Amino acid sequence: MTQPSLAQELESALRDPDPGARQLALAQLEDLSDPELIHPLIAAVRDEDPTVRALALGHLEDLGDPRAVPAIIGALEDEETHVREAAAATLREIRGSEAAPYLIDAMRHEQPFVRTSVIVALRELRDPRALAHLEGALEDPAPEVRREAVLSLAYLRRPESAPALRARLRDPDAQVRQVAVGALDALSGGALDALHASGGALDAPGAPALAEDFAALLSDPDWRVRVEAAIVLGRSAHGLAAPHLRSALDDSAWQVRKESALALGRLRAASAAPDLIRLLGSDLPDLRKAAAQALGELRAAPAEAPLHRLLGDADVEVRKAASRALDAIRTGAGRHETFARD
Repeated sequence: MTQPSLAQELESALRDPDPGARQLALAQLEDLSDPELIHPLIAAVRDEDPTVRALALGHLEDLGDPRAVPAIIGALEDEETHVREAAAATLREIRGSEAAPYLIDAMRHEQPFVRTSVIVALRELRDPRALAHLEGALEDPAPEVRREAVLSLAYLRRPESAPALRARLRDPDAQVRQVAVGALDALSGGALDALHASGGALDAPGAPALAEDFAALLSDPDWRVRVEAAIVLGRSAHGLAAPHLRSALDDSAWQVRKESALALGRLRAASAAPDLIRLLGSDLPDLRKAAAQALGELRAAPAEAPLHRLLGDADVEVRKAASRALDAIRTGAGRHETFARD
């Protein structure tokens, strides 16, 4: 008599009426070398016991077999949160181009959680057939789906997606606008780097218009978007960004004022020195520290006296920033001509 295979033994164990026994059979399953195990594991994803379903999904995650995709997508609708989360985690580990058609088809699912999970899986799959569908998801009615689509397109770094992503800078959802700024920064970094390297010259391909888009977001109603815009502008077009960042030093959100100060320092915007000196008197230690750091990068000699006063600041980090800035100013005198223009 031939010995039953591991898959047959598991099938038998999963027919036990006791859910505890079924759970134990899955918990003790260590050898996943038999490709036929896919069949009892897929069946277990539909078990009446949620723990069995979650355990089966965990093994399917280890297998990464695209044949399990339809069952995993079905589990994304499970009534139990932990099972749905297990299904989403499993779907991200599926490899093989055979999975792409199932995933693309599921992007039409009525539940946003399913669509979001599928987008993440498609991102990991890196199948070129998915690109148009990911761009289409930027128009999804659910903001969480649009956010994941933006993040996925940024992850894939396909330059042809830039126009579709740029439209999301005007998305009605603040978080979508926020991630779109970062996505475009990652995707279009070459153009912005070229503009920065040219000292703000307007002939760097594609960069000025994008920099102006980011600068406009410094007036966004959501402070988190304004923060993201300030950070990105600090890595972009000096001549275009500096005036906008100087205005943002009066923003109602201290986080925006902080990132704008740091950005002006990174951009060597010498004209911002008076505004940054004023910021040294802020009640907030984070702002005093950011202003000191920026003034050090500017080698701003007029800031020496106010920075010296900060050496007695109550905040140790402010004192350190002031000390470093003073060292930079004293050792960098006469080298301002090497800075980029603003």
